[in-house]
Amino acid sequence: ELKQATRARVLGPAAETIPARDVALVDHDRLTVLGLEFVVHAVPGHTLGHIAFYHEDATTPLLFSGDTLFAAGCGRLFEGTPEQMHDSLERLAKLPDSTLIYCAHEYTLSNLRFAQAVEPDNQDIAQRLAEVIRWRSENRISLPSNLALEKRTNPFLRTRETSVKEKADERSSGQNTSQSAVFASLRAWKDKF
Repeated sequence: ELKQATRARVLGPAAETIPARDVALVDHDRLTVLGLEFVVHAVPGHTLGHIAFYHEDATTPLLFSGDTLFAAGCGRLFEGTPEQMHDSLERLAKLPDSTLIYCAHEYTLSNLRFAQAVEPDNQDIAQRLAEVIRWRSENRISLPSNLALEKRTNPFLRTRETSVKEKADERSSGQNTSQSAVFASLRAWKDKF
C-alpha cells in the first residue's frame, strides 16, 4: 500500500524473500541514495541474506549495518552460523576506523553491560558505559557509533584479545580454539544475559 501510494522502489537482499522488492541486491552492488553512493556488503549471520550499506568518504565514511554490527554488540543468529557472523563482523572491521556506524537498533546500554561482564577491567568500556548512562538519562541516543570505538569496546570485535578469550573459555567450560569459537561462546552467553 505504501509502495503504491509513494511509487517508491523497494531494494533488498537477493537472498531473502521480499514480495514487494523491485531490485535484488548482491555483494558489491552499488546504489545511489540522496546523492550518496553506497556499496552493498553481504554480511550473513543474523539471516543468510543479510546485507549492509557502506558509503566511502575521505572524511566521514558511513555504514548502515542493519542487524549485524550494533553499538557494543551484534545481532542474534536466526539463520546463519557463528562462523558466518564472525566473518561478517571481521569484514566490517576492516573498514576505516572513522566509519560512522548506523545500526538497526539502540541496544547500546544493555550491550555495554554485557561488554563490561566480558571485560571488567577495560577502561574504555567503563567510560563508554558511564557516558551512555548519562545520555540515556537525558533522553539522548547513543548512535551513531564509530568503528574505532567499537574496536575498543565491542566484545564481538575483540575475539583476538586474551581477556575476551579467557572469559569465553570460562563461560563455555572449555578451550575455544578459534576466534569464531570465541565469538560463538560470547553470542551464546549474550543470548541469555
